[in-house]
Amino acid sequence: MSWERGGECSSKKKRVMVLIDGTAGAEQAMVWALTHVANKGDLVTLLHVLPPHCSGSAHREEETSRLIDSLGSICKAIRPQAISSPPPFIVEVLVIQGPKLATVLGQVKKLDVSVLVLNQSKPSPLCCMMTSSHEEFVEQCIDRAECQTMAVRKQSHGVGGYLVSTRWQKNFWLLA
Repeated sequence: MSWERGGECSSKKKRVMVLIDGTAGAEQAMVWALTHVANKGDLVTLLHVLPPHCSGSAHREEETSRLIDSLGSICKAIRPQAISSPPPFIVEVLVIQGPKLATVLGQVKKLDVSVLVLNQSKPSPLCCMMTSSHEEFVEQCIDRAECQTMAVRKQSHGVGGYLVSTRWQKNFWLLA
């Protein structure tokens, strides 16, 4: 919310970007973003990055199409609405081919993203000795993106809530 002259309050619409890749963790991050970050009037961008060496094969296109259809179904289930009422937020899907980190950071800047949501994978048992490339990618996004960046992971089956990491706080538990 921002205060304008005269004391009237106006809310600024934000753009929320979620990186999707077809994994269960990415779907959980998308659900979290739609239920905890996006507000009425916001624009939610689902970004799917294809590897730069990936050819335009029919199999890859079919896989991407299935992913988009699946995510669309999840979005509709999360934001049920009456036919006459406008949707609470707008969802768009971008499929871009290129290097993952550079593509994500470039789109954040180009689209003036307010919040970037990533899936945070469960640390490996060897976390003290080495980190995975996905963990490194998430850390790079958190450190370098020009917006509020959150890595989200659904808590274990027996425990509710989410673990959320930001630039300032790592793995804090959000029970919601």
